[in-house]
Amino acid sequence: MIQFFRKRFADDPAPDGAVANAARTRLAHAPLPTLHARVSLVLTGLLALLMVIGAIGWVRETRHAIHEEVQAASRVAEQWLTVLIDETLRDGDQARERLIAHLAAVGRVRANQLEVFAPDGALLYVSPASTYKAGRFAPVWFARQVTPELAPREYAAGELRIVMLPDASRAALDAWDEVLAGLGWGCALLLVVWLASRAALNRALAPLQQINHAIARGADGLFDTRLPTYPVSELDLLARSYNRLADSLDSTRAQNARLEEDQAFAHALHERLEEERRMIARELHDELGQAITAVRAIAGAIMQRSEDQPPLHGSAQAILAMTGQMQDGVRSILRRLRPGNGHPEVRVEDAVNDYCTLWSSHHPDIALDCKVAPLSGPLSEQLGLTVLRLLQESLTNVARHAGASTVEVSLRQLGEEIELRVRDNGRGLNGGTAPDRFGVLGMRERVNEMHGELRFETPPSGGLSVCARLPCTTASEES
Repeated sequence: MIQFFRKRFADDPAPDGAVANAARTRLAHAPLPTLHARVSLVLTGLLALLMVIGAIGWVRETRHAIHEEVQAASRVAEQWLTVLIDETLRDGDQARERLIAHLAAVGRVRANQLEVFAPDGALLYVSPASTYKAGRFAPVWFARQVTPELAPREYAAGELRIVMLPDASRAALDAWDEVLAGLGWGCALLLVVWLASRAALNRALAPLQQINHAIARGADGLFDTRLPTYPVSELDLLARSYNRLADSLDSTRAQNARLEEDQAFAHALHERLEEERRMIARELHDELGQAITAVRAIAGAIMQRSEDQPPLHGSAQAILAMTGQMQDGVRSILRRLRPGNGHPEVRVEDAVNDYCTLWSSHHPDIALDCKVAPLSGPLSEQLGLTVLRLLQESLTNVARHAGASTVEVSLRQLGEEIELRVRDNGRGLNGGTAPDRFGVLGMRERVNEMHGELRFETPPSGGLSVCARLPCTTASEES
């Protein structure tokens, strides 16, 4: 019915739009029947349907029974009339009076009405009405359903004519009384079934209130309710599924809470580290930077006063070059401690060539062969700094520990990697493995930060080969 009115309001425009909208709103928010009411109505409807089917069968059986009853009564009345007519016809002139007297004495013959007609058609006698449930009759529509088709019978009694009319009105009245009694019992049965189904459904659906309460608490973010085991398999399956869901959501919420705490801690730690980085950057700039500047000034003054003393002049020049390199290193460290918005790109080939030239000038007794192949493009600052620091540490180790006379430096690009190789003809590794000195540890750490590979190899001709392979990253990829 609700669907019908919804369609009617949607199809037929109302003259008053506000009234139509209000009606649609009321229909949209009309309360839906509960599962309890639906199941009760279905059970009651099924029982009512069974009762209707039973009533139809009962009517057919009752009609047949009434037919059999009236037929049996008619046969008995027919036998009696046959005997009565034969006896009265032998009485001669008094036969007519004696026949009517016998009929009047007998009265009504069971479920039949007797009528006697004269030769001219005049009605001489009609049997009295039945005294059984006198004055009452079944409804006409019901009597039509249960009363069979019964034809009247005629008998000749001399000049008289006797008509026997079958009368099923009393049997139909008995059937109607049975219907009324059965209807009362049927209504009582429907009421009992409805009450019993209601009580059974109340008991069976009682767990739904617990489930609804648990889901409502879950909707509010509270997953502390766990449902018990229910005797109904469907409800028990639903309860177990909810419990698993609540456990999972509760665990997820706890993990989210821990993650928020970890994020807060990480944020605080990051702020603390940033503060430490800023403090270290200030100290490097204020203390070490000023000290290097002072050393450079002293070295410059010595150079100006020692032009006629080549050894002293060369040492001062070397000091000036080293302090310049130290200043570049400090600036690089400051940029890492205080990274800017951009990532300047570095020509690492030029830096390697310049450092090899500087290193050769400080160690003229060691022949250095520097081979730098053109790279695909400028590298990121971090990668360029890593390559330069690996080169510096490798050449420093050659000068300090190798006792070599020659050293080869090569830089090239192999696909998506940058390879730096420093090979000397010195004494090689002591014991076949690289010692865990601070310089070597620093090299390994730098390579690991870049997700690269560092190898210390002993060539067949002797000496040591340090090979580092680093993923090639540009400034845009690093950002």
